[in-house]
Amino acid sequence: MAGRNCVATVLMNTLMRTGLPALLLYIPLVACDPAPVPTPESSPQDLFFERLSLLCGKAYAGLLVSDQAADAQMKGKPMIMHVAGCSPNEISIPFHIAEDRGKWNRSRTWIISRTNEGLRLKHRHRHEDGSLDSVTNYGGDTKRPGTANRQEFPVDAESIGSFRANGLDQSVSNIWAVEITPPDQADAHFAYELRRPESADGRHFRVEFDLSKPVALPPPPWGD
Repeated sequence: MAGRNCVATVLMNTLMRTGLPALLLYIPLVACDPAPVPTPESSPQDLFFERLSLLCGKAYAGLLVSDQAADAQMKGKPMIMHVAGCSPNEISIPFHIAEDRGKWNRSRTWIISRTNEGLRLKHRHRHEDGSLDSVTNYGGDTKRPGTANRQEFPVDAESIGSFRANGLDQSVSNIWAVEITPPDQADAHFAYELRRPESADGRHFRVEFDLSKPVALPPPPWGD
C-alpha cells in the first residue's frame, strides 16, 4: 500500500513539471510515509518468563500445601525459594527446605530457560559436599502455550532414561508445573507442582510461596 501511495505522489510531481496541473484533480495527494509495522504480541510463555524475571534477586517463604503420605516429613516445614540467577534466557531458583535441629536441605535448584519452541524446566540436585546426585538435570519442555500464570512441563526422554536407569520407573509419567500470579497483587503466589495423573499412585506434590512479602536471602545452595 505504501508503495502505491508513493507512485501516485511521484506521478503528481511529474505532471506539475510538464505543465498539466488540471490532471492533478484526479490524483490523490497521499504522503509516501511507510505503513507502520505491527508489533507482535507477547506469547503467554514470554509473559510468564517476564513475570518471573520481576522476582530476580528476591526470596520468598512457602509451605507444602498438598497432602500425601509420601511427603509427610515436609508437612509444616519452612521453605524458601530464591530467584538467584537471572539472564535473558535462563532463571535459576534454589529451593531450600528446613530440617530438624535448625539444618536446611539446600540440594535443589529449579532452572527455567527459553527454547526455540517454548520453555524448559530442569532440576539440579547436589549433595551437601557439592557433588551432583546420580539423578539430576531431569525435567521437560512445554508442549502447549499455557498461560501467563501457569506453565506445564511433561517429562522428557532424557529424564525418562535417567529415571529408569536409577530404578525410578514410577517417575516416567511426571508432569511438572510452575505458577506465578502478578507479583503486585496482594494474594500473589509462586507455586511448584508435580503430578502423575495417569499413574496408579495419583502422585501430587505442591508447594506455594507468598510473593507479597520478600524474606531475607538464604545462603547459596550446596555446591554454588
